Parts: sequence; structure tokens; C-alpha cells
Amino acid sequence: MRQKRIIVTATDHFRLRQVLNSSYAQAADPQTRRDLDTELQRAAIVDSAEVPPDVVTMNSIVELRDLEDDSVDVYTLVYPSRADIAEGRLSILSPIGTAILGFSAGDVIEWRVPAGLRRVRIEAVTLQPEREGQFQL
Repeated sequence: MRQKRIIVTATDHFRLRQVLNSSYAQAADPQTRRDLDTELQRAAIVDSAEVPPDVVTMNSIVELRDLEDDSVDVYTLVYPSRADIAEGRLSILSPIGTAILGFSAGDVIEWRVPAGLRRVRIEAVTLQPEREGQFQL
């Protein structure tokens, strides 16, 4: 599906491995769990201070353009306990949350949904905690 190697901070990698063993993950779609596990296995793991500023990390705010209807939505990528799509907080355990992790502004992401193939482009990472000096310890 996606071939580009993603970038994940060491802290996010550790915490996301914990999420995969949580009750949240057990309640999530099995394919989404497998996809997140696969993404974490293939990720380049970097220190928080070394992640490029336009990479989607946990707690990043991103602008996503739907390439079918040209709409733009803004989301914060969050851990499942903070997810609230009505507030724009997108769970890492959602298919799109898993799909955007580790990708950069300008990247086009494709993933399968029941209705077919979805495609979005990351227009911008408007807030990345690491870029703001908010390193997750």
C-alpha cells in the first residue's frame, strides 16, 4: 500500500506500542491495529529533537485536503483516550489517524475504506509539539 518510510519519534513509538496492547486497541478494528503495527515496524525512529518540523507526530495539528472533493479539514492526531472527532481530535486508532502518522506536508496518503479508496494530501503541519520545543518525555 504505502511504500515511503515514515518517521516516528522514539517516545511516540514506545507509547504507541503500549496503545496496541491497551483495551482501546482491542476495541478497534483489527485491520487498523495491524496497519498501525506494520507502520511502527517499518518506521525510522528518531529522537524528538531530531524529527523534521513538517512530519506528523502525535499531538500534531494537520490540515488534510480530500483529493476527491477538494475539502480541507483540520485535525489533531491524539491517543485514543483524547479522541473526539467533533472537536477535531483524531484517534491514532482510526484508519486515517494511522495512515497519516509519520508522513510529511505535501505527502499524499491512500487507504481503503468500505466505500473504496480514500486519498488525502497533508497540506500543512500547523503545530508539531517537537517543533515548538514541547518534547514528550
